[in-house]
Amino acid sequence: MANIQYYDVILKPVVSEKSMNAMGEKKYTFLVHPEANKSQVKEAVEKMFPGTKVEKVNTMNIDGKKKRRGMVVGKTAKTKKAIVKLTEDSKEIEVFSGL
Repeated sequence: MANIQYYDVILKPVVSEKSMNAMGEKKYTFLVHPEANKSQVKEAVEKMFPGTKVEKVNTMNIDGKKKRRGMVVGKTAKTKKAIVKLTEDSKEIEVFSGL
């Protein structure tokens, strides 16, 4: 496994209707490094966003979609997504506050 630093773990937040609705329950969705595990995601969120405490992390691997361009069929890159649940006394994550 590669040596992944905490600032390399979280790639970008996922902005969708479903992830925005989950923010009311203090659940935030991020695209993460494909080789990152749950403990690395937890550490990265707590270090990158001061005042946050992670209760639980769910991760899922997402296969690439099939795409066609004429007769040629290819696949998009596979990704990994993490849903991070914060504790009740935790601070909110500011990245999502303006959305």
